[in-house]
Amino acid sequence: MKTRGPFDRFDCLSPIDYRYWDEEAAEYLSENGFTSYKLLVELALVKVLHRRGICPEDAVKEIEEACSQVTTAEVYEEEDRIWHDIRALVNCICRKVSKVYRRFVHWTATSFDTSDSANAARYKDVVEKVLVPALTDLEGVLIATTLREAETAQIGRTHGQHAVPITFGFALAEYISRLGGSIEELKELAAKLPGKFSGAVGAYNASSLFFGDPEGFEAEVLAELGLAPAEHSTQIVPPEALTRLFCEVTIVAGILANLSDDMRNLQRTEIGEVGEEFEVAQVGSSTMPQKRNPINFENGKSCWKIVAPRIVTVFMDQISEHQRDLTNSASARTYGEIVAYVVSMTKRLTRTMKKLTVDRANLRRNLEMTKGSIAAEPLYILLAALGHPDAHEKVRKLTLQASREGRPFEEIIFGDAEMKDYLQKMTPHQRQILSNPSLYVGIASKKATAVAQRWKQTFGL
Repeated sequence: MKTRGPFDRFDCLSPIDYRYWDEEAAEYLSENGFTSYKLLVELALVKVLHRRGICPEDAVKEIEEACSQVTTAEVYEEEDRIWHDIRALVNCICRKVSKVYRRFVHWTATSFDTSDSANAARYKDVVEKVLVPALTDLEGVLIATTLREAETAQIGRTHGQHAVPITFGFALAEYISRLGGSIEELKELAAKLPGKFSGAVGAYNASSLFFGDPEGFEAEVLAELGLAPAEHSTQIVPPEALTRLFCEVTIVAGILANLSDDMRNLQRTEIGEVGEEFEVAQVGSSTMPQKRNPINFENGKSCWKIVAPRIVTVFMDQISEHQRDLTNSASARTYGEIVAYVVSMTKRLTRTMKKLTVDRANLRRNLEMTKGSIAAEPLYILLAALGHPDAHEKVRKLTLQASREGRPFEEIIFGDAEMKDYLQKMTPHQRQILSNPSLYVGIASKKATAVAQRWKQTFGL
């Protein structure tokens, strides 16, 4: 066992700290970030006390200066002594304030007036200032690629099998739409996160000793933090608003994982329709020098596996006995990791999608792989429209013949005696689709462009 020396980040236990750490997210989600937000709550309190004539302006100045000097390290040292995190914070503030003004620190407050309001403020801020901008950047990259590839024909796939043609832009437009909807939801849910300043059991027992409008006092304190009060709180804020926010964050992780899966599968050697950019010195395998693994998309899928189960913990913390118990004291401390992983996923996918290469030759090759049998659907529908009594079965047998004989489907269609009368009744465009099914893309290009332009305008990109 080695002797403990100076702190080394590689001694950390969580991969977030030594591998997926993000400077922007850490400002809000780290323990230092949490301390800073708890100090903001304590400062908001004394500002309102001064506004209401309870304490002088000098008290506000002293307490503000004290809060600017408190460190997480000293709070933890004090907590080791007294075994209470918020009282430790308060003690650290008070040591830096003159005796005459110490009494105003944490005045009428309970611990979770500070903690829950700090959590609401920091989760609101990290979503609005870090996660949403990161997701919007990714949305912009997807929009640009979609508009560029709106008319690039691609075989559509269902159940992993060739279906009918779409365009690559249409395939990406799905994610623009899904992600755009979640960005909007995140904004709305973050803005709704409530705080509280209603005391030990939520009944305003302490503040009502001094204020005829304790609810108004609560609203003033929270307004300093950009929050509104919960309609009803106990010692804690009702958990549903935060739970809904983390549900949406988890949904976003699923969207990102789905995009990652699609892009990863399109990079398979035998498909090869897209590719991650490979750095000059990058190594794909420790033993196979030729490998170019889709590691960034695989990372997205892997991070989702971490994030998705975490929502179960959030749901389990929904239950707290009577006005509060401590059964969420450890579990709730992990919530920030959910956001941190999704921020990491988002930024990594943005970098990767920005440099994604599209192989149009392979897209064309894959479209033509089944020798035109993807024209089976339009042929079946056209035959049915022209009165064929058993169009689906007829076309099924033609596809089997083409496969059995290894011949192009077009050749089978136009060489079948029964088809001649029906083919003569079709328009030139309909017959052209049977000969060149890559034209059978419906309004994929139009739809892709419309979706991309709509969200581009929505986000001002």
